Amino acid sequence: MNSEQNYIEINRQSWNNRTETHLKSEFYDLDGFLNGKTSLNEIELNLLGNIKGKTILHLQCHFGQDTISLSRLGANVTGVDLADKAIESAKKIAKDTNSNANFICCDIYDLPNYLDQKFDIVFTSYGTIGWLPDLDKWAKIISKFLKPNGQFIFVEFHPVVWMFDDNFENIGYRYFNSGAIIETEDGTYADKKADITQSYVMWNHGISEVLNSLIKSELEIKSLDEFDYSPYNCFNKTVEFESRKYRIEHLDDKIPMVYSITATRKNNS
Repeated sequence: MNSEQNYIEINRQSWNNRTETHLKSEFYDLDGFLNGKTSLNEIELNLLGNIKGKTILHLQCHFGQDTISLSRLGANVTGVDLADKAIESAKKIAKDTNSNANFICCDIYDLPNYLDQKFDIVFTSYGTIGWLPDLDKWAKIISKFLKPNGQFIFVEFHPVVWMFDDNFENIGYRYFNSGAIIETEDGTYADKKADITQSYVMWNHGISEVLNSLIKSELEIKSLDEFDYSPYNCFNKTVEFESRKYRIEHLDDKIPMVYSITATRKNNS
């Protein structure tokens, strides 16, 4: 079986391999989080609004900081992730913080085999869809788990970012989905000097591909916004121009780095 066909196991191992490093990293600031600091950013907080009492499905939640942050705002949240080590850590952190967040370990395409519930909100953010080969299947999962008139809230790194090489000096990849990108990296975005190495399989997805997948799955697009910064310092050659806002130094505000979509599940199906 080749890497593209076996991407789930490769990527599960890739994320399991990163988890311990991420838990210890300044990037994720677990100590601050355990002491009550939210992991959510201004972009998604503005989109979410008041979520007290809402049910939320959080797709591709890693070790659950955003899931638990959502629960701290009064929502009833279920987080889903592929990596078993990440989910084990999420459950421990939830226990340590007295959070009622629930966690499921599975590939999100398989989620209907693990969960039978409709949610007010489906949420996913930052570095998620690149791990998925088929956005039509992704959108069907979102639609399936949303209540009628339920809301999908999505924040993601802009596909323009993924066109560049690691130092943002040359265009190295197509904007459009051209099939699997199979690579190996040393370190990880949360600690570039970490003594770990992992292989991974990813796909680039242009914004039209994302929007059309949602539209085909009975989701009505309510907003699309683009941002000329990243709230995470996870790229090379960045400068922090405002608190928790980063740009590529030599590109400044010339490229979009993040985008957001909100959509509503139609009530007619």
